[in-house]
Amino acid sequence: MPDSDSGISIFNPTCPSRYTLSLLADKWTMLIVVALSKRPMRNGELKRRLGDISQKMLTQTLRDLELNGIVSRTIFDRVPPHVEYDLTALGRSLLGPIAVLADWAEHNWDQVQAARQAPDKSIA
Repeated sequence: MPDSDSGISIFNPTCPSRYTLSLLADKWTMLIVVALSKRPMRNGELKRRLGDISQKMLTQTLRDLELNGIVSRTIFDRVPPHVEYDLTALGRSLLGPIAVLADWAEHNWDQVQAARQAPDKSIA
C-alpha cells in the first residue's frame, strides 16, 4: 500500500508509481505476461495465443513492456530473422499478483455479468 512517509503513493498524480500502475492495469499487458510465463514466444505465437489482439496493439504493448523492463527481446541471427520475447526477472515477479487477479476474474465473471444486466438502481 502507499507509503506516506516517502511520498510514494498511487494517489499522488505526480508519483511515478501511477505510470507503473497504468502499465500493469492494461489487459494486454496482463495477458502477455501470462502467455510468456511458461516459455519464450515469437510474435506470431503470442498473437495466436491472445486471439483477438491486433498486430499494432501487440507490437506497441511488447515495446512498452520491453522499455519498462518487464519483457526481454532476443534477436537470433538467422534468415529469416527470428525474434523471441521472454519475461525478465521483474516480469516474472508479476506472475503471482496477476494469477490472483486472473483467478478472481474467472471465478466472479458471472456476478459481474449479473450486476451489469440488473435494472438501473440509481436514484432519480
